[in-house]
Parts: sequence; C-alpha cells; structure tokens
Amino acid sequence: MTFLWAFLVGGAICLIGQFLMDVVKLTPAHTMSSLVVAGAVLDGFGLYDPLIEFAGAGATVPISNFGNALVHGAMAEAEANGLVGIITGIFEVTSAGISSAIVFGFLMALVFRPKG
Repeated sequence: MTFLWAFLVGGAICLIGQFLMDVVKLTPAHTMSSLVVAGAVLDGFGLYDPLIEFAGAGATVPISNFGNALVHGAMAEAEANGLVGIITGIFEVTSAGISSAIVFGFLMALVFRPKG
C-alpha cells in the first residue's frame, strides 16, 4: 500500500506541475519555482512532514521537497543558532543535493557534449 500512496501523491504533484505548464501557461522555470515555494509554504504551516510520513518517496522525490528542505533546515538552525542559523541551515540541509546536481550536470556535459 505504501508504494501505491507514493505513486499517487508523487503523480499528483507532477500533475499539478503539468497543469501549471499546459493550462496556466507557466514556463518550466516558473512552474519549478512555484512547486518549490508551495513545498516551503506547506512546511511553514507544518503540513509537509505529515505528507512525507503518508507518501514517503512520493513526497520526498519531487521538487516540492526542495522547498520543504529549505524551510526545514532554516527553522531548525534558527532555533539552535538564532538569526544566523537561518542562512546556515538552508545551506546545511540542501548543500549535498545542490553539489551533486552541479557535479553530475558537469559530468553529463562532458559525456554528451551539449550544443548551444
């Protein structure tokens, strides 16, 4: 049953993104930003963690989880270190994902030689 809920929730998040691009006519960059902000707002209201508990990878794999991670890290570090913790918490929680995206993007560019 866990796999079914992960599939349905992850699919619903992707469906929302596709709706934003096809019907609302947002660019992919605006759609991605909207999903990140939505994840951040949901985490700010304490609603994203229950979604993760319910759907597992269906809520942690989509881009909306990046917004959740930003807010989650900022709030946790702000409690521990005050105002400076907001900035350090954002980078502490998301640095591995950002770094791997840069490294793997660079490696793919070397392997596939993009045009343009």
